Order: sequence, then C-alpha cells, then structure tokens
Amino acid sequence: MVSLNSINSLQIAVAYAERKVQQDRDQVAQNEDRLDASRALLQFDTQSLTKAQQDSSRAQSAAAPALSSPRLDHAIEQRIPAGLLPKQPTLNALGQTIGKLINVEA
Repeated sequence: MVSLNSINSLQIAVAYAERKVQQDRDQVAQNEDRLDASRALLQFDTQSLTKAQQDSSRAQSAAAPALSSPRLDHAIEQRIPAGLLPKQPTLNALGQTIGKLINVEA
C-alpha cells in the first residue's frame, strides 16, 4: 500500500528535480550568451589581427624596396669613374721620386 509519507516524498523529489532542471536550463542559457559574446569578440580580434598583419606587410614592402640580385656580367663591363681612380704619376713626380731614392742610396 502507498502511504502518505511516500507520496509526500515523491512530490518533494519531483519538485526538487523540476527546480534543478530549471536551474540547469538557466545555466545553459547563460553559457550560450557568454559563448556568443566570446565568438563575437574572437571574430573582432581576428579581423583586427588580419588588418594589423596587412598594414605591417604594406609598411615593410613600402619601406624596403626590392633589391635585384647583382649581375656580375654587368659589374665587369662597367667602367670605374675617373674621379675614383688614383692619378697616374707625372714624369716630373716620377723623376723626383727616383732622385730621392738615388740620394738616399748614395
């Protein structure tokens, strides 16, 4: 036979279970809201990172012009400007140098 205590116990257990289910539903709803906010923040951060990387790439490409690799065949063909070459001694300067050597040796 079913007693009054067992019916009351079942009613209390059902009420507790319903309360617990409602609390869990509320917790799930809060977690969904936080997840949505986190996804939105992640998307914003991803877009910001992508924009920063693009800006950085543009700045690097603008700052450093692309250097072509040296071509040795052109380097050999190019003449050295006359201002950079040492001046050849004139006959008088060469004679004075030889004269100094002669005086030192004598």
